[in-house]
Amino acid sequence: MKIALIQTVLIWENPTQNRKRLEDFFVTLSEKVDLVVLPEMFTSGFTMHPKNVAETMEQETVLWMKQWALKINAALVGSVVIETDGNYTNRLLFVEPNGKVTHYDKRHLFSLAHEDEYYAKGMHKQIITYRGLKFCPLICYDLRFPVFSRNTENYDVLLYVANWPSIRIAAWDALLKARAIENMCYVIGVNRVGVDPNNLEYNGHTQALDFLGNYLLTPQEKDGVYLISITTEEMYNSREKLSFLRDRDSFEIID
Repeated sequence: MKIALIQTVLIWENPTQNRKRLEDFFVTLSEKVDLVVLPEMFTSGFTMHPKNVAETMEQETVLWMKQWALKINAALVGSVVIETDGNYTNRLLFVEPNGKVTHYDKRHLFSLAHEDEYYAKGMHKQIITYRGLKFCPLICYDLRFPVFSRNTENYDVLLYVANWPSIRIAAWDALLKARAIENMCYVIGVNRVGVDPNNLEYNGHTQALDFLGNYLLTPQEKDGVYLISITTEEMYNSREKLSFLRDRDSFEIID
């Protein structure tokens, strides 16, 4: 599977301009890809003003994702602010070319920025099968909580979208590598670049690792589209040979 990772500046609380900026990246894709990964809150930046940018599942951004997924024959994935049942969620959308939409609501809300005061907590892990691969999509702060991401479903790819600031980027790098090693899966992390109105600087470090923690894509710091290819045969062979996942603990997550 070929995957495009888009690392970009996000224009603060401006969904229209952010969608247009991403379209400019889409049209530069010079080869066929199966999946395009966008950052967390790609229409707004990591805002604690959800009412300024929130949409429903029937409004512009979801329709836009469906249109572009069909146009480039690739799934689009990234998170946006969604309003549902009177609550706001930081919702990851996985939109396939056939129009199918699967979502995951961020479970671990970033209390340091008061995200838990403005957004409803997600309750369920989501495993998505797409073109023969099983994806586990998560969002930013989820990266710090390995129990929730533990590979009990034998997924193939652990995928993180983020607005992770440069001041804590060493943790991002270390934890992405740890998640790949402990779960024996591919790990993709897509972050943003630029500066937001809270004076937080983002230096990206979008990257991809294989099931042993080796880089497929080293951490990147510039705007751009970065392509990776993954196959599962070697990963499955390594899991069978090394058998680490068979020794994993059994546990139950209690809310």
